[in-house]
Amino acid sequence: MSPSKNKNISFQLTVALAGVALFIAKLVAWYITNSDMVFSDALESIVNILAAFMGLYSLYLSAKPKDEDHPYGHGKVEFVTSGFEGLLIVFAGIMIAIQAVNSLMIGHHLNKIDYGIYIVAFTALVNYGLGYLSIKKGEEENSLVLVASGKHLQSDTVTTLGVVVGLIVVYFTKIFWLDAVIALSFSIYIVFVGYKIIRKSLSGIMDEADPEILEKISTILENNRKPEWIDFHNTKIQQYGNRLHMDAHLTLPWYFELRKAHNSMEDLVKQVAKDFDRKIEFNIHMDDCKPFSCEICTLKNCPVREKPFVKTIEWTTETIPQEQKHQLQ
Repeated sequence: MSPSKNKNISFQLTVALAGVALFIAKLVAWYITNSDMVFSDALESIVNILAAFMGLYSLYLSAKPKDEDHPYGHGKVEFVTSGFEGLLIVFAGIMIAIQAVNSLMIGHHLNKIDYGIYIVAFTALVNYGLGYLSIKKGEEENSLVLVASGKHLQSDTVTTLGVVVGLIVVYFTKIFWLDAVIALSFSIYIVFVGYKIIRKSLSGIMDEADPEILEKISTILENNRKPEWIDFHNTKIQQYGNRLHMDAHLTLPWYFELRKAHNSMEDLVKQVAKDFDRKIEFNIHMDDCKPFSCEICTLKNCPVREKPFVKTIEWTTETIPQEQKHQLQ
């Protein structure tokens, strides 16, 4: 296991243990205040704890090397665990809504609101700091689990700050039913955050095309293309944890002998790998050019050219995923 992956696992363990401590603090605040807002915050902390430990396991599993049963590695587990985390967040939002509606119907009284404000405000500061560090580290390591965990912590910070503001309002106004109304509004926000995380995880599981990744690769190829790289098409990219797998077709002059064609393909692979910020596993299929390819081929002094050059097909996010060789109509 690489040192960076060990650091990711250690950081996620810290997040998980911190989540347990913050949950206990929020339970104390709920017990003291009897507030639905604090209850909503405490319930979301349970989700934080479960999600953190699931993220810890997924980081451990995704760090395992490829084997016979998993030839592409174990990175896909990160999409599964982040999706489950999203489901937990949605569930927490629904439970908060149920509690808030129940309180509105039967009414309830709050106690020692000032103590609750101090405790909850402290947990908000800790959560935000952990969330910021988790997102930063996740982006550096291209770890969906750390990014999802960080966004969850920061969304929890937003709701926690809302709880603090709500408690302050109730403390000064003594309008206790506002507690349940604010908790209900938080539940809607929490469900929305959970939906976005589920949507992101499903896109990874279903290998949905990522425009940002395609944009980076197409820009690298376009800026460094060589005359013998006649066409680049049928590009497909899959994400496995912090790694990518790219399938694509490269059209080369049909008369290139095997070694020359392979070296040209290797030049393309090395160029993308050098300029890209993530590790990529390549599977490049070499195609031979056809007579219609002459019109988009910039290779000078071609001994077998059948048609004059007309114009270059720009390699973009729209053109490189196309299945067939490009040709002018």
